[in-house]
Parts: sequence; C-alpha cells; structure tokens
Amino acid sequence: MNQAQNQARFRHFGEASHDEWALIDDHFRDYVADAPQRVLAHLHRLSGDTHGYPVDRYEHSLQTATRALRDGADEEMVVCALLHDIGDDLAPANHAEIAAGILEPFIDPLNAWMIRHHELFQGYHYRHFFGLDPHAREQFRDHPAYARTVRFCDDWDQASFDPDYDTLPLEHFVPMVERVLSRDPFGGLPAVSEKKEAP
Repeated sequence: MNQAQNQARFRHFGEASHDEWALIDDHFRDYVADAPQRVLAHLHRLSGDTHGYPVDRYEHSLQTATRALRDGADEEMVVCALLHDIGDDLAPANHAEIAAGILEPFIDPLNAWMIRHHELFQGYHYRHFFGLDPHAREQFRDHPAYARTVRFCDDWDQASFDPDYDTLPLEHFVPMVERVLSRDPFGGLPAVSEKKEAP
C-alpha cells in the first residue's frame, strides 16, 4: 500500500472523513499492541550509570521484581515492581508519576496510586538524611492503598540494592509484562462507529 493509501490526508480535523478516522484507529490499535516491547526497550535505558547507588536502576528494577515474585506477589504487582522506576531516565525529579502514567491504563487503580506515591513512602528510609520528615507518608495512613505501598517500599523496593543478590533476568518477566500491558487500556477503547452521514 502506498503512503497515500496508508495515511490520512486531512490538514485539520474539520476535513477528516470517516474512512480516515478508521485508518487512524487501525494504526493506533497496532501501536497500542506493541507497547510492551517499547516499554521493555526503555527499561534497558536504566542500565549502566549507577548514579552512586550500589547497583544501576536496571538491576534495581529486576531485583525489586524478583523479590516481589519470591514473596508471593501477584503478576500485576510483579510488573509494577519491575517498572516502578522506568521514569528515572526521562524525569528523575518526577519518575514515579511517569511510571504510574505508563501503567495506569492497565492496572488496578490502587496499584497505580502505589506507584505514583512510592517515592514519598520510600522516603521513610532516607528523608532524615536530607532534613525532611521520614514520616511524611503517614498523611496517607487512611488511604486504601497505604498498606500495599508500605509493603512495596519496605519489603522490596528499599531492599533491592544488593549487588550479590541472585536476581532473575529480564526474560523471566517478559511474558508477565506482555500480559499486563496487553490488557484493554482502561477496560476498553472506543471504536470508530459505523459509517454514517455527518449531522
């Protein structure tokens, strides 16, 4: 198919036809279906520089997921553990928000909240070194995701900087990532409707 047949030709939405939107929708669905591979490729960008930590962020991510898996966490939680720091590459000052944004369409809202707030909860273990309140997470004690976020940070995340830990390789987690990120985003996407005359 040549480019003209495989690409819309409108210059603004007011010129768009039903067939062009159907074409764009087909491309979009193919792009969404490939999201797991793009996310995994981006995860590799966390390897290399340790930023002074005992391990790099790639090893830390794998180690966090390994600990969660070995501790009996369900598949979705393991994927959250694997990808919780994926935003570090692009937004180190706001990495939790990036990770939550990537995962949110595919996971339980409480797990999305957990990822979004894990940096603050993690601070329980180090904020005092910066003259900050290590108990800041207590403001969320009544939130329904409080306990899972504490468990995530205390049992897996903050403990996953051990260069001698027998971390599982990424290949172990790839099928889990593919299954979770292949779910219908937000429970389903709208489809282009039957062709009708414009009002």
